[in-house]
Amino acid sequence: MTRRGVEWLSAAADDPATCRTEWAADPRLPYALPAGRYFDVVVINQRLGIETFDQLLRRGMPMGPVMIDHRSQKMGFFLNSGWRDRFARFLARETDSPPPYKYLDGGSFVVVPGPMPLSGDRYQWLRAPVRRPEANPLRPAALAVMFLAAADLIARVDHYGEQYPTPAAVGAQIIEEEPADAR
Repeated sequence: MTRRGVEWLSAAADDPATCRTEWAADPRLPYALPAGRYFDVVVINQRLGIETFDQLLRRGMPMGPVMIDHRSQKMGFFLNSGWRDRFARFLARETDSPPPYKYLDGGSFVVVPGPMPLSGDRYQWLRAPVRRPEANPLRPAALAVMFLAAADLIARVDHYGEQYPTPAAVGAQIIEEEPADAR
């Protein structure tokens, strides 16, 4: 995380100076920040979150900071504050029943990783803030669309054996079809 990223993130704290002081003393230290002031956070389960993050990254779509909480197996995608309705509208355009998620905005708190977490830490950045994220109106659209596409992909993978034969079934069928002397 850059210094500008630390400044932007700590500015969301009730006492930004205390937040920066604590991070200067221990840059691994997680910190609880209020959502809704500088950012909102869409929280989804880790499996779906990893796939959503991967799809956003592969396609070069706009996204803000992304964090992971390994213990709760949740991921948080940061959006600009006040984008709850916009995000919900994009989801509603695509489906009547989106996968479960939580939208954290005013009145909510989120525990964020410190500026330099280590690989074994509970809270980590997959994409740390490097500066104040730009208010790109495509970010909530990209997140909503890739969130739903990732959910669809995972559902298809989970049901693969029901619709298509498994590799073991294909192998068994080939063995059965071969003449006995060819084995």
